[in-house]
Amino acid sequence: MVQTNSLNSSPPSTGQFDLEAYLATQRQRVEAALDRALALRYPETLYEAMRYSLLAGGKRLRPILCLASCELVGGSGEMAMPTACALEMIHTMSLIHDDLPAMDNDDYRRGRLTNHKVYGDDVAILAGDALLSYAFEHVATYTQGAPPEQVLKVVAGLGKAVGGEGLVGGQIVDLASEGKPDVTLETLNYIHNHKTAALLEISVTSGAMLAGASDGKLENLRQYAQRIGLAFQIVDDILDITSTPETLGKSVGKDVAAQKVTYPSLWGLEESRRQAEQLIEAAKESLAEFGDLRQPLVAIADYIVARTY
Repeated sequence: MVQTNSLNSSPPSTGQFDLEAYLATQRQRVEAALDRALALRYPETLYEAMRYSLLAGGKRLRPILCLASCELVGGSGEMAMPTACALEMIHTMSLIHDDLPAMDNDDYRRGRLTNHKVYGDDVAILAGDALLSYAFEHVATYTQGAPPEQVLKVVAGLGKAVGGEGLVGGQIVDLASEGKPDVTLETLNYIHNHKTAALLEISVTSGAMLAGASDGKLENLRQYAQRIGLAFQIVDDILDITSTPETLGKSVGKDVAAQKVTYPSLWGLEESRRQAEQLIEAAKESLAEFGDLRQPLVAIADYIVARTY
């Protein structure tokens, strides 16, 4: 139910920090953990469908943000990895369901056929359901080194981010707004603060929660995440107009075809770019207290607006 694209352009370096190398290393860790987390078993068709989409590649932005925030406040990647995997399971569920004919009706995702085009609508729905439920089981069962009360906070945060107060709530308002020319900026912000930014927010804050971050640090990370989440969606809206299926690995022009109100339709392309850049600058300012340790999160923020327009 989250409509997002992989980050496809080459990541820039930020000062002395090599983001490309950092993302590659973290992505390898996440890919290996995801493969271990979801073995093929009976009933094979279900698990094949789950693995087909979960292991389809992508930049793994959400789990990487989780690992980065945990390490930022003194935790370890091992402590955060089960939650990082759960975030990718939830995100994958949202993509499987979002691509269904009853939702956004897409044939391609990450450069290959969508789940329902390979396995059918029925199996795709069940694969998404299974990934969602397993995400919570995975956090509760495999998280080590974090106090139980912090794990419980993460589980509650994941539930909120994925439910009516998060991406499902944003998706239903988005569906109800299709074809309506009078959708306001307030409604558009509501859609994407819930549909896109909510999962990015818990991706950032969950890692820090596990490591026992103070309320002040969590609030700064929450502001960072909300701002990059909205900027991410603005850039997605721009790319839906300006990019190609080969670049994005999915259909383009669907927002116009569905008569959706987007940030470019309200502001135009140039103002949309300016707004995204302002959000990214504000996001980076939210991290000021973390000093040099913030470099991965700062570089990822820059990367979001550096995607090819």
